[in-house]
This record gives sequence, C-alpha cells and structure tokens, in this order.
Amino acid sequence: MSEHRRVVVVGAGFAGLGAAMRLAESGERSFTVLEQAAEIGGTWRDNVYPGVACDVPSHLYSFSFAPRADWSRRYAEGPEILRYLRSCAETPGVRERLRTGTGLREAHWSQQRGLWELSTTTGALTAEFLVLATGRFNEPHIPAMTGLADFAGPIMHTARWRSGMELAGRRMGVVGTGASAVQLVPELVAAGAAVTVFQRSAPWVIPKADTAYSASEQELFARRDAARRAHRQEIFAELDQGFPARLRGSAENTELRDRALRHLHDQISEPELRARLTPDYAIGCKRVLLSDAWYPALSSGSVTVEDSALASLSPTTATAESGNQHRLDALVLATGFQASRPGIAQRVRGRLGVLLSDHWEQGMSSYASTAVSGFPNCFLLGGPNAALGHNSALTMLETQINHLLSALEQLPPGSICEVRGAAERGYTAMLDSRAAQTVWTAQGCSSWYRDPATGRVTLLWPGSAAEYSRRYAKFDPAAYHLQARSDTAVGPARGAEEMSLL
Repeated sequence: MSEHRRVVVVGAGFAGLGAAMRLAESGERSFTVLEQAAEIGGTWRDNVYPGVACDVPSHLYSFSFAPRADWSRRYAEGPEILRYLRSCAETPGVRERLRTGTGLREAHWSQQRGLWELSTTTGALTAEFLVLATGRFNEPHIPAMTGLADFAGPIMHTARWRSGMELAGRRMGVVGTGASAVQLVPELVAAGAAVTVFQRSAPWVIPKADTAYSASEQELFARRDAARRAHRQEIFAELDQGFPARLRGSAENTELRDRALRHLHDQISEPELRARLTPDYAIGCKRVLLSDAWYPALSSGSVTVEDSALASLSPTTATAESGNQHRLDALVLATGFQASRPGIAQRVRGRLGVLLSDHWEQGMSSYASTAVSGFPNCFLLGGPNAALGHNSALTMLETQINHLLSALEQLPPGSICEVRGAAERGYTAMLDSRAAQTVWTAQGCSSWYRDPATGRVTLLWPGSAAEYSRRYAKFDPAAYHLQARSDTAVGPARGAEEMSLL
C-alpha cells in the first residue's frame, strides 16, 4: 500500500520550502516535501565555492511572509542565505513534513484513479496534486572537451567545490565568465593562486556597491516592521524599473551600457586589456553582473585572460581554441547549469503517458509559467519563463505559490484541473512576441535564457515582476478544464465526469 497525500512537493530549496510554509499557514496538513539530498537548501546547499553570494539585495532575496531583520549585508553571502533557509525549514508544520534523502524516480498520472502515482527512492506515494519545485540550478553543465579524463589535477564544477583545497601558489584554470566566475576569481587571487580565465565572451559588469547593515539599521528593522517593509518595497521598485533596459533600442538600455563602460574604464587603466574585456554584444543579452572586485583581480598580475574557450586537456596542460597552452594544477568549471532542459522533466508522465521532456521538445512552455497542458493537478514553481533578468526570482515564486494556493482553495474536494492547451499556446505566443522586442533575442546574443535547440527564450519573463503578480497570482478557472473524480476516495476510480463549473 502506498501512502497518500493531498499535495506532494518535490524539492526543498527556496521554491519547495516557500510552498511548504504557505501550505502549513493555510491549514493544509496532508502534504509532504521530497528532497533527494540529505539536507535542504538547493542552490545554496550545493554552492560553497569561495565568494559565493547573491546579486539580489538580501531583503528582497527572502520571503515577504518570512522576513528577517538582521541581514548582515545588502548582498548576503551564501552561508547566510543557507542559514535563512534552514530557519524557514523549522517553521511549525514544515519540518515534520520534510522527507530528505528521498529522490523522485518517476511520477505518473493515473487517468483511471485521477491521482499522481509516485515512485521514490524510499517508497511509493500517491497525491492529488504534484508540485514540481526542483529549481533550475541543480544540474551542472559540463562542456564537451577532449582529454577531460586525462587531466592529472582536480577538476570541479563551482557547484561541486572541494572545500579545504590549498590555493596559495596553485595554477588554477577557470572556464567561464558568468556570475560564479566573477565571484570566485577575486577570491582565488586573494588566496595567492595564479589564475587563467578562459573567456569565450566578456561579461557586462556594473558596480555592486555592497555595504554592511549597521547595528542601528538592524535594530530599526526588528523594532519597526513598517520600516523593514518600506525598505524591501523600495528595493523592489528600484529593481523592477530595470526591465525597460532589456528592450532593444531603449534609452534605458543605452544608459545601462554607458554605466557598465564607465565602470570598466574606471577600473581597467590599460587600453589593450580594457579592449579585450569590452563585450561585443548588447548589454542585458546575458545576465548583467555586479562586482567591484572582478576587474581589479584581472588586472592584478595574477590572472591571465585567455580570449577563447578551453578546447582540450592533457595531464598538465590546457589548450585553448586559440592554440595557446596553459600549464595548470587544477581546473574549475564555472559553466552554469542545464537550466533549459531540466532533468526532472524526464521523470514526469502526464495524462497520456507523455513525458514532460517530450512535451517540451521544442523548448519549455506553460500557462502562467505554472501549469502545463496534459499534466493534470500539476503545478511548477520556478518553471518556464519564471526567472527574471532584472529583479528577484523570489518575487516570481511568491506569485506562483499564490496561484497554487488559490487553486487549492477554489477547487472542490476530488477535483481534477488541467490547463487548456489553448491557454498554454496563447501564453507561449505572447511570451515569444514580447521576447522578440528584447535584447535577449538580438543578433549575436547567446545565453542560458534561450533554449539551445530552438533559440526560444524559455527562462525569462519578458516584463516586470509587478505585472506578473497582477496577472497570475490568482487561479483562473477559465484557463483550465475542470473535472471531478466520480470516486473521491483513494483507490481505483470509475472515471471522471465534467464539472458543471464550466
């Protein structure tokens, strides 16, 4: 006999814990959160490389319904964020419903029973509702290169960092110039390493201007909740105004470009190096990075910038596509994640036995970035087009969690809801049309925002976070087929009959 829950949430990072906290707050008691790792935390559990931090201000990179007054800095470092998540996991009604060390092997929608049947590494479950909250940064991308197995030194992805490794005097290769590399390289230099950075394309970088919160500010936020809320809202409004800078030809995009170029000019005095560090693509095409330490590290004399990708490895030498060779003791892959083709999609089968990965053969699609046709009673948190290039993704997650709770509140017991294919197609067409106006689809723009096979922008919401919240925080029954199981008890059902709601 399998256990039964009304709701099963898969993943215990920000998305899964946020959903669990709100479910518990709503009075829901029949839910379980599955986490394949031994601990909660997701991205912030896995990423422990030197310098790991968030590039979204702390008071906005936390839940509005679980505020923290004593953030130490404007931009929190990884260990502090993980401590916050652990405190969220201790919320009454959440901890006892967390099931760590339990991976999802397969989820299959049973049309006969009107339930999700789940096979996990610790047993079987059934659920009326399945919530996929596995995130987009959990499967490291390992680029193809000759001789990867031949290299004599340690090779690690930034998300699989080996703590305790001696860095002083070591010749470190870093592949990539994205967010993790920009944080890591200055720390390697500070620790005394000699670093070779393999740069396929230079990143756009603007000042971070990180500061510590004073004791008086922390005390104010703890004593006056209105002051803390106002501070959070000020940050949100400021960041949300950044979306127009992602539109092609906008004055805001030009201003953002000028700001980044001023930062580069102010920190890199040598003209030849400055030219090599000047991007040749539209700003905002890829994530705009925040750092006051990246450029000083590159000009410190401890870093060699290789202007091409890593092509091959021998036991002691890395050869770039340019033909240049670099002797290395260790190699770090700061190469991102398999964000556009999540592995969980290969383990979820919908109404007709179709894998979610097959449904997404032409790139991820959804309705409201939260529901997919052919997958009844299934909600995605952090799913297609639920990331932002200018604001906190947690604001999107909170909207999606509100959508989920609104559905659970509106649907009568024993309900089956499946988003209409027309609603998914309409939402996808709207996204494609709006994405075409952004720098994400500009000529020469290649990033993890886009599906590698089709070029569609499948990760980012092409608008403000405020607009997304206004449009999709509430469950809209008109976008869904609604049915009722003829037998609402757990066990074989005799089929489903259309509800009179529609």
